[in-house]
Amino acid sequence: MGSENVLGLTATNGAASEDGRVPPRADLAAYGHGGFVTDYEARIDMNALREERLARARAALAASDFDALLTWKDENVRFLTGLRAQLIQGKTALLNGCLLTEDHLVLFVSGGEIDRVRLVMPWIEEVHAVPIMEARGLVAGAVAEVIAPALGRLGLASGSLGLDELSYAQVLELGRALPELALGDGDALMQGVRAVKSDAELAVMQEASAIAEAVTASAIAAIGPGVREYDVVAEAMHTLYRLGGEMAHLATPFVASGEHMAPPNRFSSDKLIREGDLVFIDIGAMWNGYFSDMGRTVICGEPSRRQQEVFTAVHASLAAATEAMRPGNTNDDVAAAVRTAGGRYGLDDSFLSLFIGHGVGIGANEPPYVGEDLPGAETVELKVGMTMAIEPLIWLPGERGGAGVRLEDTVLVAEGGGVALTRTSFDRALLLEE
Repeated sequence: MGSENVLGLTATNGAASEDGRVPPRADLAAYGHGGFVTDYEARIDMNALREERLARARAALAASDFDALLTWKDENVRFLTGLRAQLIQGKTALLNGCLLTEDHLVLFVSGGEIDRVRLVMPWIEEVHAVPIMEARGLVAGAVAEVIAPALGRLGLASGSLGLDELSYAQVLELGRALPELALGDGDALMQGVRAVKSDAELAVMQEASAIAEAVTASAIAAIGPGVREYDVVAEAMHTLYRLGGEMAHLATPFVASGEHMAPPNRFSSDKLIREGDLVFIDIGAMWNGYFSDMGRTVICGEPSRRQQEVFTAVHASLAAATEAMRPGNTNDDVAAAVRTAGGRYGLDDSFLSLFIGHGVGIGANEPPYVGEDLPGAETVELKVGMTMAIEPLIWLPGERGGAGVRLEDTVLVAEGGGVALTRTSFDRALLLEE
């Protein structure tokens, strides 16, 4: 007998077929099996995952109007090549690039990475050193001497090239070096490729979620009167790195206490946590390139009635959003569920003026968005395998100890309603009896 995983697939019991082959397990994405390589349990095949991602991107490229893609966003380069490189804050789209055609892959990396790439990434057939793509002269030299010749060797001196995120200097120099090459938006293509996760990708996200839960637990355990927000972050980040996490979901880990959540200060500080403060934690984790995003609000000491009311409204909003995360619904349906739940507590006008959900995966924050009210917001139909961080936040002014609450889970779109990949429990002291 088999059992169903979160995607509705039936896991085998390992019984061999008539030819002696054991069918693949379908429960890979059901939970985190562990981050180590083992000989006693089938786990994530990272080489197969990378090849599957590349095949998806090439299929999308073949169906597009582009002859090739030139990507510089860190998450797109990671998706296509598996490159994990040193990242400089604020420069992540200026460091490493990838040229993709239907049958060729070229990697452009910092000179500090090239020897390591040649040694440990044998699947990369062609790699070239480039500078940080910022100083105009260096950009011109890299395009003229490295990037344009690589395009030319692949017959791409003309045609159409999709780009994602790169400096305007690069765009100008590409136009100068290859005037017959049409440049277009390739980032939307990559967003589409990345939106629906495979079982192997979900398995990586399960491991990231397990680490994110441990990070959150360490942060919660550190809370007490006289502890600084920075202290909470320090304990959480120790756990993140101890368990093999690559980085937090945010470059500025978000721990805010008391009045710092009304309105939210979306970064940690030297503020002392005090008795009666609500404390919000949003740090998350990345593991093997994939993010898990989660947040919890807890109370230091005893809550006020108003704090409980806000928390209960947000808890109901998150539950309603998770239930609405089913195929056939849209991101707008999820936003409506959140606001309707908040409205039952008279707080539908008190949500933070920011989207209340976003895609998450190999990108920490990616389309589609839930509850985005700014011009140009898109309606997107949800599909099984999409993953989104749902993060309603309600805040009210004037409450001692703060009355700002956010609760956040990474949620998988699944038949019958969403499945939270993040499992950390909620502070029962803050929940009113229904």
